[in-house]
Amino acid sequence: MTFLSILCALVIEQIKPLRADNPIYGAIKLFAVRVEGWFNAGEANQGRLAWIVFIAALVLPTMLVYWLCSKTSPLLAFAWNVLIVYLTLGFRHYSHYFTSIQLALNTGDEAGARDLLAEWTRQDTTGMDVNEIARIAIEKALVTSHRHVFGVFFWFLMPLGPAGPVLYRSAEYLARAWNESDPLRTEAFGRFAAQAFYWIDWIPARLTATAFAIVGNFEDAIYAWRNFAGRWKNETTGIILSAGGGAMGIRLGTPLENAADVLPADASIVDSTGADADSLPGDEPTVRALQSTVGLVWRALLLWMLLLLLLSVAVWMG
Repeated sequence: MTFLSILCALVIEQIKPLRADNPIYGAIKLFAVRVEGWFNAGEANQGRLAWIVFIAALVLPTMLVYWLCSKTSPLLAFAWNVLIVYLTLGFRHYSHYFTSIQLALNTGDEAGARDLLAEWTRQDTTGMDVNEIARIAIEKALVTSHRHVFGVFFWFLMPLGPAGPVLYRSAEYLARAWNESDPLRTEAFGRFAAQAFYWIDWIPARLTATAFAIVGNFEDAIYAWRNFAGRWKNETTGIILSAGGGAMGIRLGTPLENAADVLPADASIVDSTGADADSLPGDEPTVRALQSTVGLVWRALLLWMLLLLLLSVAVWMG
């Protein structure tokens, strides 16, 4: 049932992708704002309590409905699984941005590509050249594919069933929303949300990096993962991007920026093997690398689906 649920949800999303501004997401975001308003008084323990309340309010009803459906009819339980996976997947939420940026760069429309990238990443893209646009788009695509697809897959396989993807995506959203810069928000309040998602995403991130290595250049991916992942400020992001970049043979990240929390800004950057920044593996990302990214993500997706199919067959035969 797990494999068929994911397969059906993927097919439905390809036919009818869920809009990022759909009412369900909007209601969840509004609920997060209200929970923050109820609990946020600037203390870390209040952030912890708010996180538990928010997660429980979404996860427990999901589990209850699944239990009722499974007691009523296997078909209803299957339909509920498909619905939850469809709502928590986001394979098509970002692909139109990536495709449009790729098309704009292929036609020489650098200004249009910068505008699309700014809208997608919400950062200033003024003055970026083609290679930098390509690099940031690739980084965003790899991280987003992990959080919207592969992380969802992993948690759907856990004993929580359909409640797993709800837990994962809700925790991911709170880790972002409650740690964004806001004059009314203290750093302490969102600290637990960030820590909780770090541990929730610990295994899925490493499985995604492993999948990128398997379907890409394995040796370079593992080398980059081992020696350069620690340069990113965010450990999880570093693992995914270093492995993804190594798998494609391209250089992702800005070394000085990514190592800001590891070394002083004026220090030379040296990895565990004693090499400096010039030894970062791979080539500078180009427009052609955008197509390589699409191929890498699709191959990783097919790998996941194959493993799910084999697991489902093994369970069925057992």
